[in-house]
Amino acid sequence: MPAKTSFPADLFAGHRFAVLGLGRNGTPAAKALASMGATVQAWDDGEVGRKALEGWKSASGKLTVAPFENLDGFDALVMSPGIPHILPAVHPVAAMAKAAGVPILSDADLLFQAVRKSRSRARFAGITGTNGKSTTTALLAHLLRHAGLPVAEGGNLGPASLSLPLLPDNGVYVLEMSSYMLERLATLHFDTACLLNLTPDHLDRHGDMAGYAAAKAHIFDRMTGSDLAVIGNGDAWCRDIAASVKARDIPVETISGQDDETADFHLHESAVVSHGMVIARPGKTLPGTHNAENACAALAMALRLGVPSNSLAKGIGDFAGLAHRQKHVADINGVAYVDDSKATNADAASRALGCYSRIVWIAGGVAKAGGIADLVPYFPRITKTFLIGKDAPILAETLAAHKVPYEIVGDLEHAVPAARQAAETEDAEVVLLSPACASFDQFPGFEARGLRFAELVNALKDHA
Repeated sequence: MPAKTSFPADLFAGHRFAVLGLGRNGTPAAKALASMGATVQAWDDGEVGRKALEGWKSASGKLTVAPFENLDGFDALVMSPGIPHILPAVHPVAAMAKAAGVPILSDADLLFQAVRKSRSRARFAGITGTNGKSTTTALLAHLLRHAGLPVAEGGNLGPASLSLPLLPDNGVYVLEMSSYMLERLATLHFDTACLLNLTPDHLDRHGDMAGYAAAKAHIFDRMTGSDLAVIGNGDAWCRDIAASVKARDIPVETISGQDDETADFHLHESAVVSHGMVIARPGKTLPGTHNAENACAALAMALRLGVPSNSLAKGIGDFAGLAHRQKHVADINGVAYVDDSKATNADAASRALGCYSRIVWIAGGVAKAGGIADLVPYFPRITKTFLIGKDAPILAETLAAHKVPYEIVGDLEHAVPAARQAAETEDAEVVLLSPACASFDQFPGFEARGLRFAELVNALKDHA
């Protein structure tokens, strides 16, 4: 079929959708569904969200912004991922949906439905895991695009799923899938899907680690023997899921960022190797064993999706990396300044801390369960820590207990110049922003935190 960039204007004619939450996912979902001919009622508990749709009109569907009294007669409720439908408390609109027998769906599921209703046979690749999802998603999309395939990437990373274009039969949707999104799938079938790793995260939403793992495993729900599951072998949760997927006669390739010959794709002498064959060598934009794991996953999926092996080596070498994931910002007086703002939990921060030997560390924000206790093995690498944000005192207790020098400085405006002085005094190799915490106490998101760090570093550079 010829390439297209938009979905038919009558694709969802006669359908009614409710959209709750008008942020990064909800607003594009409401607009897209109305543009495809659906009748859409949207609502956000905050005035700012509602204003995002004021005055917007669709030529085909009907879009209204109004609170919900009931959901009788709706085909589905699309809830923004951050709004809970089970734990820690059921949102009232989710309760309405349950009472009316209306499914609660992710916008990614409706993208899949729209693609198939448009008669495109474009394939779907899904990536999940506690850490590494965004890098793997971007890398896989890059490898596919480098090989000349039509690609659209998004989901939990970048554009919302329903803002992506319609792809032709040879196209591939590469979707980063959060646990919140995976709980709300009814039809989405991935031709290849990856679970990178599992460590404790979002336990308030899933109850416990078993609930979190079960949510992540939904990425494999509708796969068949014609598909490929790619699963990390670095933790017991992933190994158990791999065994259960194999028991369903679904092909599984295991991955490791270590020199681990038990994995189907693993690192050996700085190269990704599969079954004794060198596949490609990750470049400088993919440092550390965690990025080797990401590279293994992307390469395994790319091969399954038909990318020629001779295209992979050049493609991975051209990968520029992602903003806020160990992104080099500047060198000042021999010290590297690295933005790893995406590290919003301890496990993510460990990936960056493991890449350097003498570190001035900037950390803090809203701590996750367990704080930074799991980072104790990396403390000998830290010459000094500067703590920012709401839960700085909690992190300080852990550092003090292990005699790691620290200061609570409150914000990045104080942390960056103090870190520069400490780095040059202590002969550190890097000033690393890897907060191990969420950012919402001081910033709209980790992106804004990383951008502010870069601004402050570049201001230092200008006056160096």
